[in-house]
Amino acid sequence: METIIQQKVIEVANTVEKQLDAELERLDNLDINDIEKLRENRLQELKKLQKQKQDWLSLGHGEYTEIPDEKEFFEISKKSQNIVCLFYKDDSPRCKIVDHHFKILANKHLEAKFCKLNVERCPFLTERLRIKIIPTIALIVNGKTKDYIVGFTQLGNCDDFSTEILEGRIAQSGAINCNDDFIHSSNNTKKPWLSHIVKSKTIKGHESDDSDDD
Repeated sequence: METIIQQKVIEVANTVEKQLDAELERLDNLDINDIEKLRENRLQELKKLQKQKQDWLSLGHGEYTEIPDEKEFFEISKKSQNIVCLFYKDDSPRCKIVDHHFKILANKHLEAKFCKLNVERCPFLTERLRIKIIPTIALIVNGKTKDYIVGFTQLGNCDDFSTEILEGRIAQSGAINCNDDFIHSSNNTKKPWLSHIVKSKTIKGHESDDSDDD
């Protein structure tokens, strides 16, 4: 068995080495026109990314904000493709824990709008989404609620979970972007939420009746 493993390792190493050699040879054979074309393509990509960043900032991305009412929530859902929204109450200590993490993640992930709604000010939306446990985080992509994080059960069932754990959990829904290695690392660190990925649905309803602490 040990010999077989060694042979496999050698085969993988040889394959990687051949791929690197081929890439180096390709780069060595580039002429000035090819290099200029690569540089121009890269410049266009950077310009596109910069414009996208400015568009996100103009929509209020990059900051964790409170939405005053339901009307404003629906307006935001029309403009922002990715929304991470906390449904909270003023007297919930756990909502303040989420606040702390959201302030960090909002600044890091400009691709999503991080916001919160007071359930007492938006009874219609709270009822429509069947928000029963506080805190509940709704993860919305392209106008559809892709997933919910209900309480802290899926975050290790503790109050001192890390920002990275919450980040990896949100990334599972597609509401923010994280590389596969980061998500895999989060999976190995905290496993209770792995099986809780719900089917995509519109913001008309919430299919989960999971129970959790307030």
